[in-house]
This record gives sequence, C-alpha cells and structure tokens, in this order.
Amino acid sequence: MAAEKQVTTTGILGWIDERFPLTSSYKAHLSEYYAPKNFNFWYFFGSLALLVLVIQIVTGIFLTMHYKPDANLNLAGVPVAFASVEYIMRDVPGGWIIRYMHSTGASSFFIVVYLHMFRGLLYGSYRKPRELIWIFGTLIFLALMAEAFMGYLLPWGQMSYWGAQVIVNLFSAIPVIGPDLSLLIRGDYVISDATLNRFFSFHVIAVPLVLLGLVVAHIIALHEVGSNNPDGIEIKKNKDPATGLPLDGIPFHPYYSVKDMVGVGVFLFVFCAILFFAPEGGGYFIEANNFFPADPMVTPPHIAPVWYFTPFYSILRAVTYPLFGLDAKFWGVVAMGAAVVIIAFLPWLDKSPAKSIRYRGPIYKIWLAVFVVSFIILGYLGVLPPTPGRTLVSQICALLYFGFFLLMPWYSKVDKCKPVPERVTG
Repeated sequence: MAAEKQVTTTGILGWIDERFPLTSSYKAHLSEYYAPKNFNFWYFFGSLALLVLVIQIVTGIFLTMHYKPDANLNLAGVPVAFASVEYIMRDVPGGWIIRYMHSTGASSFFIVVYLHMFRGLLYGSYRKPRELIWIFGTLIFLALMAEAFMGYLLPWGQMSYWGAQVIVNLFSAIPVIGPDLSLLIRGDYVISDATLNRFFSFHVIAVPLVLLGLVVAHIIALHEVGSNNPDGIEIKKNKDPATGLPLDGIPFHPYYSVKDMVGVGVFLFVFCAILFFAPEGGGYFIEANNFFPADPMVTPPHIAPVWYFTPFYSILRAVTYPLFGLDAKFWGVVAMGAAVVIIAFLPWLDKSPAKSIRYRGPIYKIWLAVFVVSFIILGYLGVLPPTPGRTLVSQICALLYFGFFLLMPWYSKVDKCKPVPERVTG
C-alpha cells in the first residue's frame, strides 16, 4: 500500500486545522469516504431524512419565537396556546408558511424514515457489521415518535387534546406503577397547562438534543464500517493493492453529494406542492378537529392519532382479551411497544446467508410483501372507528406483522438463496 500523503494546509484554513479537525473531518466523511458505486433510488432517503430534520429545527425555532405554551383562556375565551398558533397563522409575516412547513415536515419526516427503514429490509442493511447502526436508527425512530407526540399537543386543538388524553391514559394500564407514571407524564390528574408546559419543554429542548446526538452517532457508526449496497457485498474486502482503496467504491463527494441534489430537488418539488395546495394533507397531516380549540367538556366522536402512529395504534386496539389476570388494555400497550422494539432485533433474527433481496429466496420476498401490506392496512384501520370486522382484520394483520419477525430465524434459514457474487454488479 502506498504511503499516504500528508498535505499541510496554510492560511486561515491551516490555522483552523491546527485547532480543529476541519479538513480531516471533511476528508473522512465526504471527499475520501468511499461509498459503493451501485447506489440506487432507495439510497436517497438517508440524506432526505437529514434535510427534513434541518427543516424541522429551523422552522421550530421561528415558531417558538411567537408560540405561548399556556392552556389558560384569554379575554376572548380561547386558550392562549391555540390563540398563539392562530396569531402565527394570521398576523406574523410569513407565519402561515412556517407553521405549514413544520406540520408538513412532520409527516414528511415519517414518510422518509419509513422508506429509509424499508430500504434496510430490502438490502439487509442491519446485518453484520452494521448492527449498531441499526440500533441507533431504531432509537432515532423512538425519539422521533416521542418528539412528534409531544409536538402534536402544542396547538391545543380538539384532536391534540383528546389524542394526548387517550395515549397518556394508556400508561395507567401498567400494573403497580401505571397510575403514578401517567400522573408524572401529565404533571396533573388531567391534560392541563402543566402537561402543555412539560411537553413543550421536551419538544423544543430535551428530545431534539437526544435526537441530534443519535443522528450523529448513526452517521459516525455508518462511516466507520461503510455503507451497505444493493448487492449486500462488503466493498472493503476488494481493495486496490496499490492504493488500498475499494475497487467497487467511489468518493461520496462529489459523486453522491451531487446525485443527492437530484433527490433533494424532487423532494422539495413534492413538499412545496403539498405545502401550497394541500397543507392539511386531506385531513391526515392536520385533522379538521384540530382547527377548533381544545374543549375538555366536548369529546370528539372518534379519537385517532396522526397517521404515522396508526399502524401501532391498530395493534394496540387489536388486543381485546385479558390474559393472566391483566386486562386487554395492558396487553395492548405491551403489543404496541413490542411492535416498535422488535425492529431493533432484526440483526439477530435474520439467519439468511444473503443480505440483499436480489439473492434471497422466495420465502423472504413473500413475507416482506405480506409485512408491508399488513403495515399499510393497520395504518388505514387506525384512522377509522373500530368495528367487529375491522378489529378482526387488525388482529390478523397484527399476527402477520409479528410473524414476519418471530418466524424469521426459521424461514430465513431454510429459504433457498442465489449465489452472492464477489463484486458489486452495478
């Protein structure tokens, strides 16, 4: 292997490099970070997730300048929090677009993250040596759910209020500690001003700090072991003897940084189309009930969380029978939590000799298709009022959801895979 050249920077850049690893960080994570040369469409979503995170942080900062987390009524008899959102929408210059960017960005974030996770299922991005990357990613998903849930209460609309009431009350189903835990989360016996201030603090300070830390850890871990690719081949195993560089890799910058700009352009086009023409997303991004101030004395006919929580909410509602002396509500909470946590165990559940779906056998492909369809059906049923028929479908889909994970050690081992090539195929 040829000796690496030590290039010394001069001037202002040299002064900075003596005190901060600017140039070396740029090389390690961009210009000299070698990524597989066969990235495809599915690899846009990692950078898009980072873009949406920036959008959420920037718009959140501007919203915080005018928002007041106060559930008390003003002189007009409207909660101050709700009135402050209306003030942002109507009186703050450009406030309406900032608010809609933030609300549309929340749904966009989950769309991008779900597609990013699906890419991992397609190409085995959770397999050795990327287990820690996957765990960090699952923790990011959990932090994102917490951030979205707490932010959803802040407009203090009808669905915000009653949705939070239902979800927080679920914790009371936990034996022994449940009632005290619910009281701790709310800060009161009901959703009130104390809850609003508590959620506001977590939404704008605590959870974003955790989220940013996890994102940094996720990227550092990724760049330590290298990116996966559609063939599931480790490009570090095939290096040029003269340079020590991967034969099937290319520098991330400028090749993929420029390519990502195409994905960014398409994303922003769709994002702006929704932002300007359908910011409520047909009632899925912002429900109609949330345009009315929260009223503790009037319960909406149907309470449902935002669409990105509904698959897990359907799993919760699918549990209707008590077990071991504990009521169905408790086991529903357990099932809902398990549906998220089980994702982190994929690296140890998958026993297939092939990582990528390109070389896996038909059993995995069928199970993945069943999993995706079940997830979509659960999401759709979660926004609808429960009926006996819908509950039965939810129960079947919940079983298929967990079956994808719990049966994976068996079906991934017996599945007949194609031979995996030594080099990437493009």
